[in-house]
Amino acid sequence: MEYLIGIDLGTSGTKTVLFDKTGSVVASALVEYPMYQERNGWAEQDPADWWHAAAETIHSVLTMSKIDPADVKGIGISGQMHGLVMLDKDGRVLRRSIIWCDQRTAAECEEITEKVGAKRLIEITANPALPGFTASKILWVRKHEPEIYGKCAHILLPKDYVRYMLTGDFATEVSDASGMQLLDVPHRCWSAEVLEKLDIDPAMLAKVYESPEITGVVHTEAAKITGLKAGTPVVGGAGDNAAAAVGTGVVVNGKAFTTIGTSGVVYAHTDEITIDPQGRVHTFCCSVPGAWHVMGVTQGAGLSLKWFRDNFCMAEKETAASMGVDPYYLMDKEAELSPIGCNRLLYLPYLMGERTPHLDPDCRGVFFGLSAIHTRRDLLRAVMEGVTYSQRDSVEILRGMGVDIGEMMACGGGGSSPLWRQMLADTYNCPVRTVVSKEGPALGVAILAGVGAGLYPSVQEACERMIQTNPPQEPVAENVPKYEKFYQMYRSLYPVMRNSFKELSTLD
Repeated sequence: MEYLIGIDLGTSGTKTVLFDKTGSVVASALVEYPMYQERNGWAEQDPADWWHAAAETIHSVLTMSKIDPADVKGIGISGQMHGLVMLDKDGRVLRRSIIWCDQRTAAECEEITEKVGAKRLIEITANPALPGFTASKILWVRKHEPEIYGKCAHILLPKDYVRYMLTGDFATEVSDASGMQLLDVPHRCWSAEVLEKLDIDPAMLAKVYESPEITGVVHTEAAKITGLKAGTPVVGGAGDNAAAAVGTGVVVNGKAFTTIGTSGVVYAHTDEITIDPQGRVHTFCCSVPGAWHVMGVTQGAGLSLKWFRDNFCMAEKETAASMGVDPYYLMDKEAELSPIGCNRLLYLPYLMGERTPHLDPDCRGVFFGLSAIHTRRDLLRAVMEGVTYSQRDSVEILRGMGVDIGEMMACGGGGSSPLWRQMLADTYNCPVRTVVSKEGPALGVAILAGVGAGLYPSVQEACERMIQTNPPQEPVAENVPKYEKFYQMYRSLYPVMRNSFKELSTLD
Protein backbone atom coordinates (compact mmCIF):
# COMPACT_ATOMS: atom_id res chain seq x y z
CA MET A 1 0.00 0.00 0.00
CA GLU A 2 0.98 3.62 -0.56
CA TYR A 3 0.12 6.33 1.95
CA LEU A 4 0.32 10.11 2.25
CA ILE A 5 0.47 12.36 5.32
CA GLY A 6 -1.15 15.77 5.62
CA ILE A 7 -0.20 18.02 8.54
CA ASP A 8 -2.54 20.95 9.25
CA LEU A 9 -0.94 23.52 11.57
CA GLY A 10 -3.86 25.59 12.79
CA THR A 11 -4.26 28.36 15.33
CA SER A 12 -5.86 26.20 18.02
CA GLY A 13 -3.98 22.98 17.29
CA THR A 14 -2.14 20.80 14.80
CA LYS A 15 -3.91 17.86 13.16
CA THR A 16 -2.07 15.16 11.28
CA VAL A 17 -3.96 12.77 9.01
CA LEU A 18 -2.72 9.61 7.33
CA PHE A 19 -4.47 8.93 4.00
CA ASP A 20 -4.31 6.09 1.54
CA LYS A 21 -3.78 7.16 -2.06
CA THR A 22 -7.55 7.24 -2.75
CA GLY A 23 -8.00 9.98 -0.13
CA SER A 24 -9.55 7.74 2.54
CA VAL A 25 -8.56 8.49 6.14
CA VAL A 26 -6.50 5.77 7.79
CA ALA A 27 -5.74 7.56 11.07
CA SER A 28 -5.76 11.08 12.49
CA ALA A 29 -4.57 12.84 15.64
CA LEU A 30 -4.86 16.35 17.08
CA VAL A 31 -2.83 18.22 19.68
CA GLU A 32 -3.91 21.68 20.87
CA TYR A 33 -1.79 24.56 22.18
CA PRO A 34 -2.33 28.07 23.58
CA MET A 35 -2.35 31.54 22.07
CA TYR A 36 -0.80 34.36 24.10
CA GLN A 37 -2.47 37.79 24.17
CA GLU A 38 -0.48 40.03 26.48
CA ARG A 39 -2.21 43.17 25.20
CA ASN A 40 -5.46 43.99 23.44
CA GLY A 41 -5.01 43.20 19.74
CA TRP A 42 -1.82 41.16 20.22
CA ALA A 43 -1.59 37.45 19.38
CA GLU A 44 1.46 35.18 19.67
CA GLN A 45 2.29 31.46 19.77
CA ASP A 46 5.37 29.42 20.62
CA PRO A 47 6.86 27.66 17.56
CA ALA A 48 8.05 24.86 19.88
CA ASP A 49 4.38 24.06 20.52
CA TRP A 50 3.81 23.63 16.78
CA TRP A 51 6.74 21.27 16.38
CA HIS A 52 5.87 19.18 19.45
CA ALA A 53 2.27 18.92 18.25
CA ALA A 54 3.35 17.91 14.74
CA ALA A 55 5.86 15.34 15.99
CA GLU A 56 3.37 13.86 18.47
CA THR A 57 0.53 13.61 15.95
CA ILE A 58 2.76 12.08 13.27
CA HIS A 59 3.94 9.48 15.77
CA SER A 60 0.33 8.85 16.82
CA VAL A 61 -1.06 8.19 13.33
CA LEU A 62 1.81 5.86 12.50
CA THR A 63 1.33 3.98 15.77
CA MET A 64 -2.46 3.77 15.43
CA SER A 65 -2.34 2.59 11.83
CA LYS A 66 0.52 0.12 12.35
CA ILE A 67 1.69 0.70 8.77
CA ASP A 68 5.26 0.39 7.60
CA PRO A 69 6.68 3.96 7.60
CA ALA A 70 8.42 3.11 4.34
CA ASP A 71 4.95 3.05 2.73
CA VAL A 72 4.49 6.78 3.40
CA LYS A 73 5.37 8.22 -0.01
CA GLY A 74 5.11 11.91 0.80
CA ILE A 75 4.27 14.54 3.41
CA GLY A 76 2.53 17.88 2.92
CA ILE A 77 2.17 20.66 5.47
CA SER A 78 -0.62 23.22 5.65
CA GLY A 79 -0.49 26.14 8.03
CA GLN A 80 -1.92 29.33 9.42
CA MET A 81 -0.51 32.10 7.25
CA HIS A 82 1.44 35.32 7.95
CA GLY A 83 3.06 34.32 11.27
CA LEU A 84 6.61 35.57 11.87
CA VAL A 85 9.15 32.95 13.01
CA MET A 86 12.63 34.35 13.65
CA LEU A 87 15.65 32.06 14.03
CA ASP A 88 19.29 32.81 14.83
CA LYS A 89 22.21 31.50 12.77
CA ASP A 90 22.04 28.17 14.62
CA GLY A 91 18.35 27.71 13.85
CA ARG A 92 17.13 28.55 17.35
CA VAL A 93 13.86 30.44 17.85
CA LEU A 94 14.49 34.02 19.01
CA ARG A 95 10.99 34.97 20.21
CA ARG A 96 7.41 33.77 20.17
CA SER A 97 5.77 34.02 16.75
CA ILE A 98 3.57 37.06 16.09
CA ILE A 99 0.67 35.31 14.32
CA TRP A 100 -1.86 36.17 11.64
CA CYS A 101 -4.56 37.82 13.80
CA ASP A 102 -2.18 40.17 15.62
CA GLN A 103 -3.08 43.82 15.02
CA ARG A 104 -0.19 45.76 16.57
CA THR A 105 1.49 46.92 13.35
CA ALA A 106 -0.67 49.77 12.04
CA ALA A 107 2.26 52.20 12.18
CA GLU A 108 4.52 49.78 10.30
CA CYS A 109 1.87 49.38 7.61
CA GLU A 110 1.91 53.14 7.11
CA GLU A 111 5.70 52.98 6.86
CA ILE A 112 5.53 50.22 4.21
CA THR A 113 2.96 52.16 2.20
CA GLU A 114 5.07 55.31 2.35
CA LYS A 115 8.32 53.57 1.35
CA VAL A 116 6.95 51.40 -1.46
CA GLY A 117 3.97 53.51 -2.53
CA ALA A 118 0.35 52.38 -2.18
CA LYS A 119 -0.23 51.76 -5.88
CA ARG A 120 3.15 50.10 -6.44
CA LEU A 121 2.72 47.86 -3.40
CA ILE A 122 -0.54 46.46 -4.78
CA GLU A 123 1.01 46.03 -8.24
CA ILE A 124 3.85 43.92 -6.80
CA THR A 125 2.36 42.10 -3.80
CA ALA A 126 -1.28 42.25 -5.01
CA ASN A 127 -2.33 43.59 -1.59
CA PRO A 128 -2.18 46.79 0.46
CA ALA A 129 -0.08 46.84 3.63
CA LEU A 130 -2.01 44.95 6.30
CA PRO A 131 -1.33 44.47 10.03
CA GLY A 132 -1.84 40.72 9.76
CA PHE A 133 0.83 40.24 7.08
CA THR A 134 4.41 39.27 7.86
CA ALA A 135 6.35 42.27 6.51
CA SER A 136 4.87 44.71 9.02
CA LYS A 137 5.69 42.27 11.84
CA ILE A 138 9.33 42.18 10.71
CA LEU A 139 9.48 45.97 10.83
CA TRP A 140 7.80 46.01 14.27
CA VAL A 141 10.44 43.68 15.73
CA ARG A 142 13.22 45.71 14.12
CA LYS A 143 11.82 48.90 15.68
CA HIS A 144 10.80 47.63 19.13
CA GLU A 145 13.16 44.68 19.70
CA PRO A 146 16.36 45.62 17.86
CA GLU A 147 18.49 43.18 19.86
CA ILE A 148 16.36 40.28 18.65
CA TYR A 149 16.30 41.55 15.07
CA GLY A 150 20.09 41.86 15.15
CA LYS A 151 20.41 38.16 15.92
CA CYS A 152 17.93 37.07 13.24
CA ALA A 153 19.41 34.97 10.43
CA HIS A 154 16.29 33.21 9.13
CA ILE A 155 12.64 34.22 8.74
CA LEU A 156 10.07 31.47 8.30
CA LEU A 157 6.30 31.04 8.27
CA PRO A 158 4.64 28.72 10.82
CA LYS A 159 4.33 25.63 8.66
CA ASP A 160 7.81 26.20 7.27
CA TYR A 161 9.24 26.05 10.78
CA VAL A 162 7.78 22.54 11.11
CA ARG A 163 9.30 21.73 7.70
CA TYR A 164 12.68 22.97 8.99
CA MET A 165 12.40 20.72 12.04
CA LEU A 166 11.52 17.75 9.82
CA THR A 167 14.09 18.28 7.07
CA GLY A 168 16.63 20.87 8.17
CA ASP A 169 15.81 22.91 5.05
CA PHE A 170 14.81 26.57 4.92
CA ALA A 171 12.03 26.50 2.35
CA THR A 172 8.60 27.95 1.64
CA GLU A 173 6.15 27.86 -1.26
CA VAL A 174 4.27 30.41 -3.30
CA SER A 175 0.83 30.33 -1.66
CA ASP A 176 2.05 30.98 1.89
CA ALA A 177 4.83 33.32 0.77
CA SER A 178 2.20 35.45 -0.99
CA GLY A 179 0.91 36.48 2.44
CA MET A 180 4.23 37.90 3.61
CA GLN A 181 3.92 41.12 1.55
CA LEU A 182 7.43 40.45 0.24
CA LEU A 183 6.60 38.26 -2.78
CA ASP A 184 6.20 39.50 -6.34
CA VAL A 185 2.85 37.71 -6.72
CA PRO A 186 2.48 38.09 -10.52
CA HIS A 187 5.98 36.63 -11.04
CA ARG A 188 5.96 34.14 -8.09
CA CYS A 189 9.33 35.17 -6.58
CA TRP A 190 10.69 37.44 -3.84
CA SER A 191 10.46 41.11 -4.80
CA ALA A 192 13.91 42.70 -4.88
CA GLU A 193 12.24 46.12 -5.05
CA VAL A 194 10.14 45.69 -1.91
CA LEU A 195 12.99 44.10 0.04
CA GLU A 196 15.34 46.94 -0.90
CA LYS A 197 12.86 49.68 0.00
CA LEU A 198 12.11 48.03 3.35
CA ASP A 199 15.80 47.28 3.98
CA ILE A 200 15.19 43.56 4.59
CA ASP A 201 18.06 41.23 3.77
CA PRO A 202 16.85 38.67 1.20
CA ALA A 203 19.32 36.15 2.65
CA MET A 204 17.00 35.83 5.66
CA LEU A 205 14.18 34.49 3.48
CA ALA A 206 13.68 30.87 2.52
CA LYS A 207 13.86 29.46 -1.01
CA VAL A 208 10.47 29.60 -2.76
CA TYR A 209 8.96 26.48 -4.38
CA GLU A 210 5.69 25.63 -6.10
CA SER A 211 3.32 23.82 -3.74
CA PRO A 212 3.65 20.25 -5.11
CA GLU A 213 7.45 20.43 -5.43
CA ILE A 214 9.66 18.38 -3.11
CA THR A 215 11.50 20.79 -0.80
CA GLY A 216 13.50 18.28 1.25
CA VAL A 217 13.38 14.91 2.98
CA VAL A 218 12.91 13.84 6.60
CA HIS A 219 16.28 13.80 8.36
CA THR A 220 17.51 11.13 10.77
CA GLU A 221 16.82 12.96 14.03
CA ALA A 222 13.25 13.87 13.02
CA ALA A 223 12.71 10.25 11.93
CA LYS A 224 13.63 9.06 15.41
CA ILE A 225 11.20 11.49 17.04
CA THR A 226 8.24 10.96 14.71
CA GLY A 227 8.58 7.34 13.59
CA LEU A 228 8.84 8.37 9.95
CA LYS A 229 11.41 6.82 7.67
CA ALA A 230 14.44 9.03 7.06
CA GLY A 231 14.40 10.23 3.46
CA THR A 232 10.60 10.55 3.18
CA PRO A 233 9.88 13.45 0.77
CA VAL A 234 8.29 16.65 2.09
CA VAL A 235 6.58 18.87 -0.51
CA GLY A 236 6.01 22.62 -0.45
CA GLY A 237 2.50 22.29 0.92
CA ALA A 238 0.33 25.37 1.20
CA GLY A 239 -1.12 28.10 3.34
CA ASP A 240 -4.29 26.97 5.05
CA ASN A 241 -6.75 28.37 2.54
CA ALA A 242 -4.80 27.28 -0.53
CA ALA A 243 -4.62 23.80 1.02
CA ALA A 244 -8.36 23.83 1.75
CA ALA A 245 -8.96 24.72 -1.90
CA VAL A 246 -7.12 21.60 -3.05
CA GLY A 247 -8.90 19.54 -0.39
CA THR A 248 -12.28 20.66 -1.74
CA GLY A 249 -11.36 20.44 -5.42
CA VAL A 250 -11.35 24.21 -6.00
CA VAL A 251 -8.52 24.01 -8.52
CA VAL A 252 -10.17 25.18 -11.77
CA ASN A 253 -11.97 28.32 -12.91
CA GLY A 254 -15.58 28.71 -11.73
CA LYS A 255 -15.07 26.98 -8.39
CA ALA A 256 -15.00 28.72 -5.00
CA PHE A 257 -15.30 27.83 -1.35
CA THR A 258 -16.33 29.38 1.93
CA THR A 259 -14.51 28.26 5.03
CA ILE A 260 -15.49 29.12 8.57
CA GLY A 261 -12.56 28.26 10.79
CA THR A 262 -11.02 30.61 13.35
CA SER A 263 -11.06 33.14 10.52
CA GLY A 264 -13.49 33.03 7.62
CA VAL A 265 -12.60 33.01 3.94
CA VAL A 266 -14.30 33.20 0.58
CA TYR A 267 -11.82 31.86 -1.97
CA ALA A 268 -12.08 31.61 -5.76
CA HIS A 269 -9.62 29.99 -8.18
CA THR A 270 -8.46 31.89 -11.27
CA ASP A 271 -6.06 30.87 -14.01
CA GLU A 272 -5.40 34.54 -14.79
CA ILE A 273 -4.16 36.94 -12.14
CA THR A 274 -6.86 39.37 -10.98
CA ILE A 275 -5.98 42.16 -8.53
CA ASP A 276 -8.44 44.49 -6.78
CA PRO A 277 -6.86 47.97 -7.07
CA GLN A 278 -8.69 48.98 -3.87
CA GLY A 279 -7.08 46.11 -1.96
CA ARG A 280 -10.33 44.93 -0.40
CA VAL A 281 -9.61 41.27 -1.19
CA HIS A 282 -6.35 39.37 -1.44
CA THR A 283 -4.80 37.91 -4.56
CA PHE A 284 -2.24 35.18 -3.86
CA CYS A 285 -0.48 32.47 -5.81
CA CYS A 286 -2.43 29.25 -5.35
CA SER A 287 -1.32 25.65 -4.96
CA VAL A 288 -1.82 24.88 -8.64
CA PRO A 289 1.43 25.81 -10.41
CA GLY A 290 0.95 28.87 -12.60
CA ALA A 291 -2.45 29.84 -11.15
CA TRP A 292 -3.75 32.26 -8.52
CA HIS A 293 -6.65 32.75 -6.17
CA VAL A 294 -8.65 35.71 -4.94
CA MET A 295 -10.05 35.70 -1.43
CA GLY A 296 -11.77 37.83 1.17
CA VAL A 297 -11.03 37.27 4.85
CA THR A 298 -13.10 37.73 8.00
CA GLN A 299 -10.76 37.88 11.00
CA GLY A 300 -13.21 36.65 13.66
CA ALA A 301 -15.50 34.08 12.01
CA GLY A 302 -15.41 30.79 13.92
CA LEU A 303 -13.49 32.71 16.57
CA SER A 304 -16.71 34.65 17.27
CA LEU A 305 -18.69 31.47 17.90
CA LYS A 306 -15.90 29.98 20.02
CA TRP A 307 -15.77 33.19 22.06
CA PHE A 308 -19.54 32.98 22.59
CA ARG A 309 -19.35 29.29 23.50
CA ASP A 310 -16.56 29.76 26.02
CA ASN A 311 -18.20 32.72 27.75
CA PHE A 312 -21.95 32.15 27.53
CA CYS A 313 -22.63 28.46 26.81
CA MET A 314 -21.55 26.68 29.99
CA ALA A 315 -24.84 24.77 30.14
CA GLU A 316 -24.42 23.49 26.59
CA LYS A 317 -20.85 22.45 27.29
CA GLU A 318 -21.88 20.52 30.42
CA THR A 319 -24.86 18.87 28.71
CA ALA A 320 -22.77 17.98 25.65
CA ALA A 321 -20.15 16.33 27.85
CA SER A 322 -22.80 14.17 29.55
CA MET A 323 -24.34 13.25 26.16
CA GLY A 324 -21.01 12.60 24.43
CA VAL A 325 -21.69 15.16 21.68
CA ASP A 326 -20.02 18.36 20.52
CA PRO A 327 -21.26 21.54 22.25
CA TYR A 328 -21.61 23.15 18.82
CA TYR A 329 -24.29 20.57 17.96
CA LEU A 330 -26.43 21.73 20.88
CA MET A 331 -25.68 25.37 20.05
CA ASP A 332 -26.96 24.77 16.51
CA LYS A 333 -30.19 23.34 17.89
CA GLU A 334 -30.56 26.34 20.20
CA ALA A 335 -29.91 28.84 17.38
CA GLU A 336 -32.54 27.16 15.19
CA LEU A 337 -35.18 28.24 17.72
CA SER A 338 -34.49 31.91 16.94
CA PRO A 339 -35.99 33.27 13.69
CA ILE A 340 -34.08 34.72 10.74
CA GLY A 341 -32.98 38.17 11.88
CA CYS A 342 -32.83 37.05 15.52
CA ASN A 343 -35.77 39.27 16.51
CA ARG A 344 -34.06 42.31 14.97
CA LEU A 345 -30.60 41.70 16.38
CA LEU A 346 -27.38 42.01 14.36
CA TYR A 347 -23.79 41.10 15.21
CA LEU A 348 -20.62 42.59 13.68
CA PRO A 349 -17.82 39.96 13.95
CA TYR A 350 -14.90 42.35 14.42
CA LEU A 351 -13.35 40.80 17.54
CA MET A 352 -9.84 41.05 16.02
CA GLY A 353 -10.33 44.02 13.71
CA GLU A 354 -11.24 43.27 10.10
CA ARG A 355 -9.72 42.71 6.68
CA THR A 356 -12.47 42.39 4.07
CA PRO A 357 -13.88 44.76 3.08
CA HIS A 358 -12.88 47.37 5.67
CA LEU A 359 -9.11 46.92 6.27
CA ASP A 360 -9.56 48.28 9.80
CA PRO A 361 -7.49 47.02 12.75
CA ASP A 362 -9.46 49.21 15.18
CA CYS A 363 -13.03 48.03 14.58
CA ARG A 364 -14.47 45.74 17.26
CA GLY A 365 -17.37 43.37 17.73
CA VAL A 366 -20.89 44.77 18.16
CA PHE A 367 -24.35 43.49 19.04
CA PHE A 368 -26.72 45.99 17.41
CA GLY A 369 -30.39 46.22 18.39
CA LEU A 370 -30.07 44.46 21.74
CA SER A 371 -33.19 44.75 23.90
CA ALA A 372 -34.86 43.07 26.85
CA ILE A 373 -36.77 40.77 24.49
CA HIS A 374 -33.59 38.98 23.41
CA THR A 375 -32.47 35.65 24.82
CA ARG A 376 -29.20 33.80 24.58
CA ARG A 377 -30.47 31.88 21.54
CA ASP A 378 -31.00 35.18 19.71
CA LEU A 379 -27.44 36.29 20.46
CA LEU A 380 -26.14 32.89 19.40
CA ARG A 381 -27.93 32.97 16.07
CA ALA A 382 -26.93 36.61 15.57
CA VAL A 383 -23.27 35.61 15.84
CA MET A 384 -23.76 32.98 13.13
CA GLU A 385 -25.72 35.33 10.88
CA GLY A 386 -23.21 38.16 11.35
CA VAL A 387 -20.35 35.92 10.25
CA THR A 388 -22.44 34.85 7.25
CA TYR A 389 -23.03 38.48 6.26
CA SER A 390 -19.30 39.18 6.54
CA GLN A 391 -18.70 36.32 4.09
CA ARG A 392 -21.35 37.75 1.75
CA ASP A 393 -19.33 41.00 1.68
CA SER A 394 -16.46 39.05 0.14
CA VAL A 395 -18.72 37.30 -2.39
CA GLU A 396 -20.07 40.64 -3.58
CA ILE A 397 -16.58 42.05 -4.14
CA LEU A 398 -15.45 38.97 -6.09
CA ARG A 399 -18.54 39.09 -8.26
CA GLY A 400 -17.89 42.79 -8.90
CA MET A 401 -14.35 41.95 -10.05
CA GLY A 402 -15.75 39.54 -12.62
CA VAL A 403 -14.47 36.43 -10.83
CA ASP A 404 -16.56 33.45 -11.87
CA ILE A 405 -18.31 31.72 -8.94
CA GLY A 406 -20.40 28.94 -10.43
CA GLU A 407 -20.02 26.42 -7.62
CA MET A 408 -19.59 27.13 -3.89
CA MET A 409 -18.09 24.62 -1.49
CA ALA A 410 -18.18 24.88 2.31
CA CYS A 411 -15.48 23.70 4.69
CA GLY A 412 -13.97 24.39 8.09
CA GLY A 413 -15.71 23.78 11.40
CA GLY A 414 -18.58 26.07 10.49
CA GLY A 415 -19.03 24.27 7.19
CA SER A 416 -19.93 21.11 9.10
CA SER A 417 -23.00 22.83 10.57
CA PRO A 418 -26.17 22.24 8.46
CA LEU A 419 -27.67 25.42 9.90
CA TRP A 420 -24.67 27.54 8.99
CA ARG A 421 -24.50 26.02 5.49
CA GLN A 422 -28.17 26.87 4.97
CA MET A 423 -27.47 30.44 6.07
CA LEU A 424 -24.70 30.61 3.46
CA ALA A 425 -26.91 29.14 0.70
CA ASP A 426 -29.79 31.50 1.52
CA THR A 427 -27.58 34.59 1.90
CA TYR A 428 -25.51 33.89 -1.25
CA ASN A 429 -28.62 32.63 -3.08
CA CYS A 430 -26.68 29.73 -4.58
CA PRO A 431 -26.22 26.01 -3.83
CA VAL A 432 -23.55 25.11 -1.29
CA ARG A 433 -21.75 21.76 -1.39
CA THR A 434 -19.45 19.90 0.97
CA VAL A 435 -16.91 17.19 0.31
CA VAL A 436 -17.28 13.75 1.86
CA SER A 437 -13.93 14.08 3.60
CA LYS A 438 -13.90 16.43 6.58
CA GLU A 439 -10.14 16.89 6.49
CA GLY A 440 -9.95 19.95 4.20
CA PRO A 441 -6.42 21.39 4.40
CA ALA A 442 -4.85 18.11 5.57
CA LEU A 443 -6.32 16.31 2.55
CA GLY A 444 -5.23 19.18 0.30
CA VAL A 445 -1.57 18.97 1.26
CA ALA A 446 -1.68 15.16 1.15
CA ILE A 447 -2.89 15.52 -2.45
CA LEU A 448 0.03 17.88 -3.14
CA ALA A 449 2.35 15.29 -1.59
CA GLY A 450 0.90 12.66 -3.90
CA VAL A 451 1.65 14.84 -6.91
CA GLY A 452 5.18 15.54 -5.67
CA ALA A 453 5.78 11.85 -5.05
CA GLY A 454 4.69 11.00 -8.58
CA LEU A 455 1.48 9.16 -7.67
CA TYR A 456 -0.54 11.63 -9.78
CA PRO A 457 0.49 13.73 -12.79
CA SER A 458 -1.24 16.97 -11.75
CA VAL A 459 -3.12 18.61 -8.90
CA GLN A 460 -6.34 18.64 -10.93
CA GLU A 461 -6.17 14.92 -11.73
CA ALA A 462 -5.30 14.05 -8.15
CA CYS A 463 -8.37 15.98 -6.96
CA GLU A 464 -10.62 14.17 -9.42
CA ARG A 465 -9.43 10.82 -8.08
CA MET A 466 -9.23 11.62 -4.36
CA ILE A 467 -12.23 13.91 -3.67
CA GLN A 468 -15.93 13.04 -3.45
CA THR A 469 -18.74 15.58 -2.87
CA ASN A 470 -22.11 15.41 -1.10
CA PRO A 471 -25.41 16.57 -2.65
CA PRO A 472 -25.77 20.38 -2.65
CA GLN A 473 -27.71 22.34 -0.03
CA GLU A 474 -30.06 24.52 -2.07
CA PRO A 475 -31.21 28.00 -1.01
CA VAL A 476 -34.74 28.17 0.42
CA ALA A 477 -36.57 30.63 -1.81
CA GLU A 478 -38.64 32.24 0.95
CA ASN A 479 -35.55 32.76 3.14
CA VAL A 480 -33.52 34.66 0.53
CA PRO A 481 -35.39 38.02 0.77
CA LYS A 482 -35.55 37.77 4.57
CA TYR A 483 -31.78 37.50 4.86
CA GLU A 484 -31.32 40.19 2.21
CA LYS A 485 -33.10 42.81 4.35
CA PHE A 486 -30.90 42.14 7.35
CA TYR A 487 -27.75 41.93 5.22
CA GLN A 488 -28.41 45.41 3.84
CA MET A 489 -28.88 46.71 7.40
CA TYR A 490 -25.62 44.95 8.38
CA ARG A 491 -23.78 46.69 5.53
CA SER A 492 -25.00 50.09 6.71
CA LEU A 493 -23.56 49.80 10.24
CA TYR A 494 -19.79 49.88 9.79
CA PRO A 495 -19.65 53.23 7.92
CA VAL A 496 -21.50 55.04 10.71
CA MET A 497 -19.38 53.38 13.44
CA ARG A 498 -15.96 53.70 11.79
CA ASN A 499 -14.96 56.95 13.49
CA SER A 500 -16.24 55.71 16.85
CA PHE A 501 -14.05 52.61 16.53
CA LYS A 502 -11.02 54.85 15.92
CA GLU A 503 -11.86 57.01 18.93
CA LEU A 504 -12.41 53.95 21.12
CA SER A 505 -8.96 52.63 20.23
CA THR A 506 -7.36 55.75 21.74
CA LEU A 507 -9.13 55.57 25.09
CA ASP A 508 -7.25 54.30 28.15
